[in-house]
Amino acid sequence: MSSRHHIDDFMRGRIIGQIEEGRKITDVAREFDIAHGVVSRLWKSFKTTGMCSTRHGGGRVRSTTPAEDRYIVLSAKRNRRTTAQLVAKQFLAASGKQNSRKTVDRRLRGGGLYARRPVVCVPLTRQHRTARLQWCREHHNWTEQDGMCTILR
Repeated sequence: MSSRHHIDDFMRGRIIGQIEEGRKITDVAREFDIAHGVVSRLWKSFKTTGMCSTRHGGGRVRSTTPAEDRYIVLSAKRNRRTTAQLVAKQFLAASGKQNSRKTVDRRLRGGGLYARRPVVCVPLTRQHRTARLQWCREHHNWTEQDGMCTILR
């Protein structure tokens, strides 16, 4: 038996054609090196539906539409400090649809927004910024030599 792989539509048609000619499922499976159960299911599916193509549309239905995904990403970009939980609550208030924090998290990751913590980030107040600006104004005419003296002391 070969390793697990999908059978393309051309191969399916050949298998169905040989079985319709009167060959046994076991012989066809052996010739194509495919498991007997696979060929048997293919034949059974062909008899009931009349088609031998693959089934599409399997899987879980998405809880949000692409437009709602864009809304989630946009609302997170408007306020960078908001959490996924808060974005989920905002989305519920705006659309009336309930989404979990994890769903919002996945949509944000899909939009290129990742939750990262800064290595060192002290939130600066207005006083910090004023003090830093004042220091810069006082020392704007320093030379490189003055800066080296301060560092090496």
